[in-house]
Amino acid sequence: MSKPLKFLLTFLLAVFSLFAVTFMIYFFNLDMKLTSKLEPIFLKHYDRIKRDIYI
Repeated sequence: MSKPLKFLLTFLLAVFSLFAVTFMIYFFNLDMKLTSKLEPIFLKHYDRIKRDIYI
């Protein structure tokens, strides 16, 4: 197999793999599930920030 064809196939496989991974993250809403699991850590961090204006 020629080098350009091998490179093209590798590139297309990588692009398809990245698309598949991002699609699965979107389809199963994994980003929001991870965010909700880490919410206590986020709240602890943001509660420590000094505020200039209190609402």
